[in-house]
This record gives sequence, structure tokens and C-alpha cells, in this order.
Amino acid sequence: MKNLSFKEEILQGIPEELPKTKEYDPAVNHAPKRKSVLNNEEKQLALQNALRYFNAKHHKELLPEFQQELEEYGRIYMHRFKPTYKLYARDIAEYPGNSVQAKAIMLMIQNNLDSNVAQHPEELITYGGNGAVFQNWAQYLLTMQYLAKMQDDQTLVMYSGHPMGLFPSHENAPRVVVTNGMMIPNYSKPNDWEKFNALGVTQYGQMTAGSYMYIGPQGIVHGTTITVLNAGRKISKSGEDLKGKLFVTSGLGGMSGAQPKAGNIAGCITVCAEVNPKAIKTRHSQGWVDEVIDDLEKLAKRVEKAKSEKEVVSIAFEGNIVEVWEYFEKHDIYIDLGSDQTSLHNPWAGGYYPVGLSFEAANELMTKNPEEFKQKVQESLRRQTAAINKHSEKGTYFFDYGNAFLLEASRAGAKVFKDKDGNFINSETTEEGMETWAYPSYVQDIMGPMCFDYGFGPFRWVCASGKEEDLDKTDKIATEVLEELRKDSPEEIKQQMTDNIQWIKGARENKLVVGSKARILYADAEGRMKIAKAFNDAIGKGEIGKIILGRDHHDVSGTDSPYRETSNIYDGSRFTADMAIQNVIGDSFRGATWVSIHNGGGVGWGEVMNGGFGMVLEGNKASEERLKSMLFWDVNNGIARRSWARNKEAIFAAKRAMQMEPKLKVTIPNLVDPALFDSK
Repeated sequence: MKNLSFKEEILQGIPEELPKTKEYDPAVNHAPKRKSVLNNEEKQLALQNALRYFNAKHHKELLPEFQQELEEYGRIYMHRFKPTYKLYARDIAEYPGNSVQAKAIMLMIQNNLDSNVAQHPEELITYGGNGAVFQNWAQYLLTMQYLAKMQDDQTLVMYSGHPMGLFPSHENAPRVVVTNGMMIPNYSKPNDWEKFNALGVTQYGQMTAGSYMYIGPQGIVHGTTITVLNAGRKISKSGEDLKGKLFVTSGLGGMSGAQPKAGNIAGCITVCAEVNPKAIKTRHSQGWVDEVIDDLEKLAKRVEKAKSEKEVVSIAFEGNIVEVWEYFEKHDIYIDLGSDQTSLHNPWAGGYYPVGLSFEAANELMTKNPEEFKQKVQESLRRQTAAINKHSEKGTYFFDYGNAFLLEASRAGAKVFKDKDGNFINSETTEEGMETWAYPSYVQDIMGPMCFDYGFGPFRWVCASGKEEDLDKTDKIATEVLEELRKDSPEEIKQQMTDNIQWIKGARENKLVVGSKARILYADAEGRMKIAKAFNDAIGKGEIGKIILGRDHHDVSGTDSPYRETSNIYDGSRFTADMAIQNVIGDSFRGATWVSIHNGGGVGWGEVMNGGFGMVLEGNKASEERLKSMLFWDVNNGIARRSWARNKEAIFAAKRAMQMEPKLKVTIPNLVDPALFDSK
């Protein structure tokens, strides 16, 4: 087979001539082996599903290879077909194609699979243990080929990683529409994902993995920084900052890897436990964590020193988080802030590692004896919760970080509830039958009332040129817009504006970029629209290259998640998913370049529905019209829903939005006097 150029290899798609098999690289951080869930008949179906991507003349040769992958990994990844070129976000001009918008999407897909960005790049998993861009390499090859051939009056339809094909549409339609894990409700439990993913007919897109909008751990650093800063403000006794205060958490994977960097920016001491040495090595080499310690006694001494000297430092502990909580409690090391960001949406397949087992032994047990592994995970969760409860009684402020920690701990029988006297219990209801979690979700206490209800969320942009100078210019543009907006900001949102300006000014020195030249900034609808317009104007003047806009799904209106994004919705509607679906439909006809809707997200399959978008700014009038129409809706859809739930901050935001846009008419709730329900 002759050597092809980068463009030629993309245009080729699935090669007519089979490439050579590729050797397994043990140095790469691979996905854990999935448990065997298919019977013999289903395995044959999975193999037929995989082989349909290839000419029948190759089936005989590929069958035993795919069969071996299915047996060895529990999935068919088609490693042989991984492209020979390096995957990373190139300058948009380097991609083949007829559509600028399609080229931008290719850039974002490759960023998601960059080995410096993705958690398990060989298995096409970006983060969260199972957040996949595609199910296999054939899907990647075919998708890139379609995008390279796409015209601006076509739309690519993506079914859980599978490119269904290019369909005629029009230039104002999305170039790509993505769905991931859209299951019939009665088939949306974790075991259903295991089975249907193994069959090759669905996938877990997480949030920004399957929607091509992941920008490395920076994507969550800003939100994590805001969370830690405001958690610090909650425990502050006299307005003091976080210097000398200790934040203990766990997880250094894709999203959780942001925690130590956020701790540094917030100004505290951070201890983040991680069992996977490869994940620690990655984050340490990237400068996202300052120090690595693998001994509890040394860790305790280092923390005591940092406390006494009021250092700002982040420490990765190579070991199990349960041991840290227990050791610190036994040796009376006070923890000011505590949380957890292991992937507990995926507890039985590598998302959480139980105490008492080595990393290697746990990986072996989860596939050889999944029931015993589950028991050990639940025992570990009970131990972890017991230790956290002891710290809590000493004054630690612990919050659920939206990773399903409290949910899975409750299912394990851990004492994560409180009775009417404030005692920790493992029953999830009081005598009145109401849930009484012992700890708040961070959305309930911090992000919901302070950010989401006011319309502030994780707005993102990527410089399609890949140039550092373009990123610097966009930082400057965004800062100028925010400083101008702050002058007339109402008191209710001045703190948010100030935090955002401080963040963007320190973005470069904090070395946040991993992968694409991207930035994240918490902004409301007005901020997003004005920043985007300023970018579009600068593109039109030739001052910067094209910009790709997006956001995390963890936002004001993209996600319906009763234990995270919408956990502060108190009108009984937090288990409904109308908002996320309306969000994606509305973005589609208001100008998004691509849209996505996923089952799963950060808290588990069947537990959440979340939608995202991408938008390419080309510096013209059409881009300006799209950004104004779509960004306004994308935020205010969520504000309207939160307002209707009687969230007072959202009612304020909805009324303010109507003053800004006369054509907006939001249904405002009539508040009921609680005294009407007082017993007589």
C-alpha cells in the first residue's frame, strides 16, 4: 500500500486494501476490558454488525481478528484501521473539503481523539471511562470522508457514532446532527448500555465527547474554580480567602483532572487521589498538578507543612481516596472542603476503584467476577462515606460534585441521608417521605443559584487557525467586552462578572491549553452574544482566523439531570427532559453548525439527557445573524424553565431578558403564599 498524504488518507475513507494489523501499545492509557455480556448468538450478531463496514472479500480475514477483540476487550474497536497520521487539532486550512463548517467539525473530532487530550485514545474514548466519540475506527474513517466531501447544502446524520449518511438540506441547516444513546426508556439501564454497546448499535457520548466539543481539562477548570472559590466563600468566617485551607477530592482523569489546577487558581491546598499511575503521569507532565506522593505518612506531613506555611499547592496521591479520608481522620488532619469526582456514573467498569485492591487486580476482577467487583465497590463506598461523615462532624464542608457519588453510595447502603435529629442514616426518606441527603449537590448550593439561574454557564471558543496569537487576541477581546458590560451590570451579577474578568486575565499564565487553542469562560446570554459578535467582527477585518463556538452541556439549559444540573429545580419537574430536547431542536433551526443530544452525561446512563452545539464564525453577516438568534435562545430556554420552577434568581433573569428583547415573552409564575398551607 502506497503512503498517502494526510488529505488523501481522509478522502480515502475505509481503504479498499486492508492496512497491516497494529501492535497493542502498553504505554498508552487503554480502556479497561469490558465484562462479557453477550451470548453466542449475540456475539455473532456483533461480528456481523462490525463486518458490514467492509467489502465482503475482507470478511474472512477480519472475522477472527474482530472475534479476538470482542473476547479480549469486550468490544470491537477495529484497531487495525486507526489512521497512520497523528490525531490533533490542525489549522483548519489543512483539512480537505468543500465546506468550511465541515472542516471545523473535522478539527474538533481530531482534538477529541488527540492522545494528549483523550483518556483512552486507542478506544476512541475522550473522558469519563466510557465517553466515546465513535464506537470503532471504521466509523471515524467514514465520518471524516463524509465531512471532506460535504457541501453546504447537506447534513450528516450521526447515530451513536455511526454516520448514517449525507442528506440534502440547506445552508442554514446544521451540517451535522448527532444523537448518542437514544434508548427506549425501559432499555436505558447500565446493563443495557453494556449489551447494546457490545453489539455495536449504541454508545455513551458523555457530554462533550460524542458532540466533538471537548477542549481538555480546561473545559471544566473554570467551573471547578468557581465552585471551589464559592465553596470557600461559604465556609469563610470573616471574609478570608482559601490560603492554608485544604481541599480533598479524587480523580485525575479527563474531567476530574481539572481539580488540582482549579485548586491552585482558587488558592488552596489540594489533595487529589488517583489509582491509575498513567493518569497521574499525564496530569503531572502537563503541569496540572504540582507534586506526586504515594505514601500516606509523607502526604500527611506535606499537607501539615503546606497548612502552616499557607502554601498554594496541588498534590496527587497515588492510591485510593478511601485511605486518605480514613488516615486524615485518624491523625486529626482537618479538611476544610471535600468532594469526589471519580466516574461513578460508570461504577462497575473502571469508573470507581475499590479500596484494598491494586489497580491491576481491580481491572482483572471487574471482568472475571463482576458481581464480586460490584460488592467491593459498594463496600468501598460505605467506608468512604463513613470517613467523610466523621470529617463532616468536625466541620468539613463536603459537596457532591455531580458524579453520582451520593446516588451510588445510597444504592450501596451508605449513610448519606440524615434523619430529623441530624443523625446519619442509610434510609432515603424521613417520616414525611421526603429525601434528606446529608450533603448538597454543588449545583444546589453553588452553581445553580449563583450561575445557572442567572444564565451564566461554560461558553467556549476554539481558534480554528491553531495560532497562539489568535487565542491571545480573543482573550483580549473577551476581556474588553466583559469590562464594558460590568459597568452597567445589576448588583445581582457583579460578583460573577468580576470572577469572569479575573479568570480570563489569568488564563494565559495558568497554562490551561491542552490540545486545541481554546478557551472557556462563564458568561450569560448578553456576554456570549457580544463576545461572539466581537469575534465575528475581528474575523471579518482579518485580525483573527475563524472561530468555533460551543459550550459544555453542563450549562443553563442544555441538560436535564435531576442529581446535578437541574438538582435545584424544586417544582417536581427535575425528572423531566423537555428542556434539553427543546434546546437542541431550537438550536437546530436558529443557526447552529452542529447539534447533539445524548443519554447519559456525567451522572449515568438513564439518569440524564443533555444537548450541545457547535457554531462556526466566518466573519460575515450570516454568522452574525446566526449567533444572535441561537445564543439568545440557547441560554434563555433554560432561564425560562428555571423561572417557571420559581427559582427567584431565574425570575429576575427572565424579566431582565424580556427588557433586553421585546419579542421575548416568558410565562412568569405567580408565587403562592406559604401561609396558605399552614395547619390550623
